[in-house]
Amino acid sequence: MRFSGDDLDYCAVQTWAKGRMVFVELTDGCQIGFPAERFRLLRDASDEALQKVHLRLEGTALRWDDLDEDITVRGIVEGRFQLPLGLAA
Repeated sequence: MRFSGDDLDYCAVQTWAKGRMVFVELTDGCQIGFPAERFRLLRDASDEALQKVHLRLEGTALRWDDLDEDITVRGIVEGRFQLPLGLAA
């Protein structure tokens, strides 16, 4: 995590996908994972496409170039997903 003024920015040092789960490791060592099915574009992506995730914007966002999808690390940490768990299918 990093501080900029009164705002707290969550930063990741790495990201990866395993199966249908996407993970980030934050600068403080915490690891967070979420099911790809929580986001519309990720839900419909192949396992191979999910693997092609990388960090952008100094570790504050995840990017899938082939899917044209960006997700903020802050949104993941704060639990802001497009689709509810269990109703994502």
